[in-house]
Amino acid sequence: MTYKNILVTGGAGFVGSNLAIKLKLDYPKLKITCLDNLKRRGSELALPRLREAGVEFRHGDIRNPEDLQVDEADLILECSAEPSVLAGIHSSPAYVINTNLLGTVNCLEQARRHKADILFLSTSRIYPMDKLNQLEYKESSTRFELLEDQTLPGASSKGISERFPLAGPRSFYGATKLASELIINEYSESYKVRAIINRCSVITGPWQMGKIDQGVFVLWLAKHYYKKPLAYIGYGGTGKQVRDFIHIDDLYRAVKVQLDNFDDYAGTEVYNIGGGLANSVSLQELTKLCEEVTGHKVKIESIKENRPADVRIYYTDSSKFLKKSGLSWQKDISTMVQDVYGWIRDNEIALKPLLS
Repeated sequence: MTYKNILVTGGAGFVGSNLAIKLKLDYPKLKITCLDNLKRRGSELALPRLREAGVEFRHGDIRNPEDLQVDEADLILECSAEPSVLAGIHSSPAYVINTNLLGTVNCLEQARRHKADILFLSTSRIYPMDKLNQLEYKESSTRFELLEDQTLPGASSKGISERFPLAGPRSFYGATKLASELIINEYSESYKVRAIINRCSVITGPWQMGKIDQGVFVLWLAKHYYKKPLAYIGYGGTGKQVRDFIHIDDLYRAVKVQLDNFDDYAGTEVYNIGGGLANSVSLQELTKLCEEVTGHKVKIESIKENRPADVRIYYTDSSKFLKKSGLSWQKDISTMVQDVYGWIRDNEIALKPLLS
């Protein structure tokens, strides 16, 4: 690790705080500053964890360029986002656009002025909803599954690769992240800002404040733990929609490899990073796992009407990154469920008003 001073935006969020703490543990001499506006409920719980780890916290907002003035920072780890796929659909999109796009531009300006590198966490949601929902699939007793033969490039039974077509609507969240990717490429070309772009699938693990539109794995387990009702929404209301996940510990391992070998990953390439078919699960399958670990069954309503911006199946083909890095994912679905369950159990009282 050649960096001496890292600025983590979205640094009190689930991803930013965990990456910052893990980096500080592995590189104690690093100075790490976490910037966050604390808008998301539950982010305040990260503050004592950051302080205990020796990470500095700064209350600020990436929409305000002056809040990013950490002049000595030689790397920006851009984890900030309004992460809801429903953001702006039933209300003004101003906040999601200003946070996810203007905020990235502000980060890039900071990097340009101070010759800092940037690692940007994008999302699998940049892939268009209509094209994902056009993919050939079969239906089993518990899930929908992608077929091997597809008419669209970048899609197979292994999942979605970086070659998947990008034309089409994708939600304001996905659109702002894709726009940020394009702007990053322009800064790299025009100003030689070194950048890495990772398109992440669902990231999950302990300390995520799950909601129905972001962090669904944690939410599902928490609702079982606290014996609260749930609903299978859309695609027949049977809970067969499928997503893959990457555990925060595996994401950290991926980011660490990239930071230790920045030149090998920087440039106009993008990397899909997700658990893939092996770490994919349907809501119906997740329900069974949650019942087993908690010992609780909850009422689950069936709603056949599809939600806006939803997709039937998404899991990641991370072959490009895994081959280049030599990594393999260590945290499978059962480990993830056990990790999240243990965290909720150990923090039951503090988390109840947030997750139940």
